[in-house]
Amino acid sequence: MPTNILMPALSPTMEKGNLAKWLKKEGDKIKSGDVIAEIETDKATMEVEAVDEGTLAKIVVPAGTNDVPINQLIGLIAADGEDVAAVAAGGGVAQKPAPVLAPAAAPVSAPAIPAGAPAIIGASVANAPAAVNGARVFASPLARRMAKDAGLDLSKISGSGPHGRIVERDVKTAQAGGGAQAAPAASPAPQQMRAPAMSDEMVKKFFEPGSYEEIPHDSMRKTIARRLVEAKTTIPHFYLTVDCDIDALLNAREHINANAPKGADGKPAYKISVNDFVIKALAVALQRVPDANVSWTESAMLKHKNADIGVAVSIPGGLITPIVRKAETKGLAVISNEMKDYAARARARKLKPEEYQGGSSAVSNLGMFGIKNFSAVINPPHATILAVGAGEQRVVVKDGAPAVATLMSVTLSTDHRAVDGALGAELLAAFKKLIENPMGMLV
Repeated sequence: MPTNILMPALSPTMEKGNLAKWLKKEGDKIKSGDVIAEIETDKATMEVEAVDEGTLAKIVVPAGTNDVPINQLIGLIAADGEDVAAVAAGGGVAQKPAPVLAPAAAPVSAPAIPAGAPAIIGASVANAPAAVNGARVFASPLARRMAKDAGLDLSKISGSGPHGRIVERDVKTAQAGGGAQAAPAASPAPQQMRAPAMSDEMVKKFFEPGSYEEIPHDSMRKTIARRLVEAKTTIPHFYLTVDCDIDALLNAREHINANAPKGADGKPAYKISVNDFVIKALAVALQRVPDANVSWTESAMLKHKNADIGVAVSIPGGLITPIVRKAETKGLAVISNEMKDYAARARARKLKPEEYQGGSSAVSNLGMFGIKNFSAVINPPHATILAVGAGEQRVVVKDGAPAVATLMSVTLSTDHRAVDGALGAELLAAFKKLIENPMGMLV
């Protein structure tokens, strides 16, 4: 029986992807484990492996196609002994229900999934069905959101996607023809209550035609915009700021770097940055104030055992936050080299989803740009994020007399649902103590 190749869900939040490249052509033999395509998401480019064997009978979606919805048919594999031409002509009517694509670096410890379930990539499940009166309704995330916004009942909409799945065009058809009954009224979500944004045309009216260039949003910018709006409208932020004296830290950094061992090429094995100290200090502080090392859910608080610290890295067109896992257990040299590797692969869009998703807190450092202080937006599922400003020499009072010290302002943004003011202050005090006494985080 032929097998459909469906656009895989490479992360829990992925709704569409760009089919960057086919690495096999029609008529090629395919073995399990062969890398057959490259898929671009908003954050990375992933190699995708086949998990079935046979012959690539037909490429349905050509290379270079953007915004392909997850689970859309992109190609067909004919099983051994099948008529390849007949499979190609069949257009994917006869098919196996299971997916045939998996990311080349997918986690190996995925939970068991019932046979016939929707597309599964690693440990994430794409296109989870909604339960309506006990029956399962399969719909894409975009279709579900559109139906909810329009007040349409998904159970009354016929799906035209693979396996009868409801997709965007089905919801649009229902909207135009009134073919779906209104869904039961529900309390509006916070983002539905805010005033609508100005339309594109309303914004353009403020400017003279020809005085600007229109640069279409890519998938990364769209994702960043959506997540920031969600974060600021659903998370009650509050902010705590403190100044840290980093003279002792700078002296320790200079000493550590000066004594770094050199390799055969004469280059030092590591070069510690101030940001490496910040990552380590935040991780240790979260261990010392464990009630702040949490994530909010509507039913429970998730109290994390380790401090996994996301670090904002600027890349062309946006930013990404690779995560230093169990940062409290790692030395400064390990953190430094790990971040250098993450930053290089992030800019090449080669990070794996598990390397930038999740985490318990984050660091955003704009000190290298001379920014004195700022407040960062929390990135769910984190409950906190630390914004780090530039170290600068300032006049302070020490022992009752004026003195010059190098101070660094840091601002902790906190999800007030998970971390109250006093708890946030306790965390920031622990961080300040570690930064000002850096030997304390090395023992």
